[in-house]
Amino acid sequence: MGRILYLEPVGGIAGDMFLASALDLGVPLAELEAPLRTLNVEGWKFEVTRATRHSIQGTHIDVVVDHQHDHDHTPLSAIRAMIQSSQLPQRAKDRALSLFETVGRAEAKIHGTTLDEVEFHEVGAVDSIVDICGAAVVIELLGEPEIFTLPPPMGSGQQKTAHGVIPIPVPATVEILRDVPVRYEGVGELTTPTGAALVKVLAKVQSPPMMKPEKVGYGVGTKDFPDRANVLRATIGHTADSGDGLHVLECNLDDATPQLIGALVERLLAQGALDAWVLPATMKKSRPGHLLGALVPQGALKSLINLLLSESTTLGIRSHEVQRTVLQRRFEEVETPYGKLRMKIGYDGTRVLNAAPEFEDAKLLAEKTGAPLKLVLAAAVTAYGRK
Repeated sequence: MGRILYLEPVGGIAGDMFLASALDLGVPLAELEAPLRTLNVEGWKFEVTRATRHSIQGTHIDVVVDHQHDHDHTPLSAIRAMIQSSQLPQRAKDRALSLFETVGRAEAKIHGTTLDEVEFHEVGAVDSIVDICGAAVVIELLGEPEIFTLPPPMGSGQQKTAHGVIPIPVPATVEILRDVPVRYEGVGELTTPTGAALVKVLAKVQSPPMMKPEKVGYGVGTKDFPDRANVLRATIGHTADSGDGLHVLECNLDDATPQLIGALVERLLAQGALDAWVLPATMKKSRPGHLLGALVPQGALKSLINLLLSESTTLGIRSHEVQRTVLQRRFEEVETPYGKLRMKIGYDGTRVLNAAPEFEDAKLLAEKTGAPLKLVLAAAVTAYGRK
């Protein structure tokens, strides 16, 4: 089962709210802080408290900075060097670098400069360095879950920055979230550039698959908004399959040879599909084609999707989850004039609902005795009926 982290930015999303929600989920503060100390950024500490917004209690975290050590203008090259020389896990380093570069590209576009020439202001400050690198470490501590989120609220109004008074959402946030579903609602800065980068780099902006929630955490923001609880809700859990976790994969083929399709059916079955089939289809431009389908258990889903994409001529795979009702099954041996063979019995409790000769057994007897296969099959059914 896959691990899932589902974010609901009720009051928005920011780096500190993400860290706070992780602590509320149970991430130990010491395990979060220890790798961050290897960044060799001086003059900061975590201050963790409990807080309530609109009767919802959660965790609030502040990165308290001795401003003698604050970095008001930090070039991206310095941040890269800081992260690379740290003792953060390699995957956390990669995530942190990706987050900073995402913000850097937005800042470079807004200010008409290049990525390497960008000097971070608010995002280059000590608290933001800790927030972004901390978020990268949190994913590691949560077990590398797949992250899903609701569209973040953008807020509205104006705000003072190092560049003067600018509109909310601030330009960097809007630039980062280009081509990402968002909600234009609320008053004040609800989604910060750091929060926007977390959404863009780490998460899929969509509802998660069916899941079993294990823990829920609330990261509480600093402000108290009148129209909403300023919290980021984070739910950690595992995927949960309905029924017996089966999926149907389908693709339409109009340029595949019968040899290729036949080989694909055999490979699907050999690599875990419970069943596979080919149906005739009339496709675009009145072309005759084939519908290739397979019934696939959850554990083989990704590998068989990859098989179809790599080995067939299709450009896409459809999939949907299905439920099935199955009879219990057992084998019983019967004696026929041609020899013994097995009958496959389908039953529900004590009721036998189906009984059929095992085809490969009947085929072998027919080949061995020279009898017509249809007579061997009929004899097996007759023998079972006499039991």
